[in-house]
Amino acid sequence: MEFEKIHNKGQARLFNNPYLEMLTKTHPLVIWGMYLPVIVYMLYYSNTRLGSPALRVILIFISGIFFWSFFEYLAHRFLFHMVANSPRAKKFIYTLHGNHHHYPRDRQRLFMPPVPSLIITSTIFGLMYLIMRQNAFMFFPGFILGYLMYGTMHYAIHAWNPPFKWMKPLWRNHHLHHYKNEHNGYGVSSTVWDHVFGTMFDLKKEKEDKEKVKELTFEKRK
Repeated sequence: MEFEKIHNKGQARLFNNPYLEMLTKTHPLVIWGMYLPVIVYMLYYSNTRLGSPALRVILIFISGIFFWSFFEYLAHRFLFHMVANSPRAKKFIYTLHGNHHHYPRDRQRLFMPPVPSLIITSTIFGLMYLIMRQNAFMFFPGFILGYLMYGTMHYAIHAWNPPFKWMKPLWRNHHLHHYKNEHNGYGVSSTVWDHVFGTMFDLKKEKEDKEKVKELTFEKRK
């Protein structure tokens, strides 16, 4: 996917079929409503049914959250921004992420919609269970909570100014990823891995373009 001009209004049309097109959109609260009960139940199940001590459950749960941030970085850098050659691959990448770069104000596509989300997360849980067995019931909820926080942070970065001064570098890193160079600034919920792998923008040298930032912010409803 190559960086192209931002469209400040509207949203991409991904499918001609109206039903398929509908399935590409969602609201953050829908995704939170889907996964929050799963997170709570799995942690409860781990402690009461599997007999894992509360401290063990908490530590593995936290490690799942931390692992999400690494997974997020790798997926964003190597999958979402994969250079595709065939028309089908280009269509896949555009559907997955390219449309967001064209229409960053499209708030209906900041979370993975329910149907593909359930398919992907079920597959990931299955792989985790094969590797971790019962520990997956503690690790997976942390991983999913990491995803929910990532999606919410992504929404917030596009919707509002940073609520705290210490969060401004995170906001700027993502804004620069959109309008400056899509090959840097892959971290959304954290800049840790951008620092580790050398893809962090040098924010001291980057002049802040308030007009460009404004282009990425949701328009207030009148």
